[in-house]
Amino acid sequence: MGIRIAAAQAPSVAGDIAANLVIHLRFITAARAEGVQLLLFPELSLCGYELPLLGQCALSPHDTRLAALREAADGMTVIVGAPLIEAGADKPGIATITLRPDGSTTVYRKQYLHAGEEVYVQAGDKGATAHLLHGQHYVEAICADTTHAAHAQAAAQAGASLYVAGVLISEGGYAADEALLRGHAETHNMGVLMANHAAPSGGYACAGKSAFWAPGGELLARAPGPGDYLVIAEENGGWQGRVVAL
Repeated sequence: MGIRIAAAQAPSVAGDIAANLVIHLRFITAARAEGVQLLLFPELSLCGYELPLLGQCALSPHDTRLAALREAADGMTVIVGAPLIEAGADKPGIATITLRPDGSTTVYRKQYLHAGEEVYVQAGDKGATAHLLHGQHYVEAICADTTHAAHAQAAAQAGASLYVAGVLISEGGYAADEALLRGHAETHNMGVLMANHAAPSGGYACAGKSAFWAPGGELLARAPGPGDYLVIAEENGGWQGRVVAL
């Protein structure tokens, strides 16, 4: 049995978790209709890349507001971006919260911060954990993680066949980041799924262009630019990709 995964190129409303939950539900419903088994949202998708607001937007992994997303997913693995409350910490972490089909929840904390982020958040511990899903092992990354070769190397050493990255990439930074992501797929022979923001966030003009590179580095699907899209990749005796406009 193969696997079907997707990047949700979604917009975020600054600091408005309720509004962003509605957006997430729309993408989850569309992905479920496409038979997607893993859906990846951009960095800080639940609040936007709004560093001064992260403290007030911070969530726990078991926040009751996430229940509607789990119910809508109906067996899909959904990875959302959020500031995470850290027990005993002065600052939240930039994190993903993964809602799994069995009802469990896992978290991943961004390990490498962009300059200036340390004012508002703290980095997660270094290392990689691979999660098994339909015969594939995926490792998560958040934005600046992907710019550090050691992060992708750790993912490969953990057994990753998929590297899934929720990001915020601006129009000016896209070419360089695209080359790095393609390089990870080529160097480590793992599929790379990237979910970028659909619209401006945190003062950045986001490039969109969420994408999937097959193991070996071939680009199989990429959104044409900003805007609401699902970028879908499927492995069933070989990888294929397509883009669906929402």
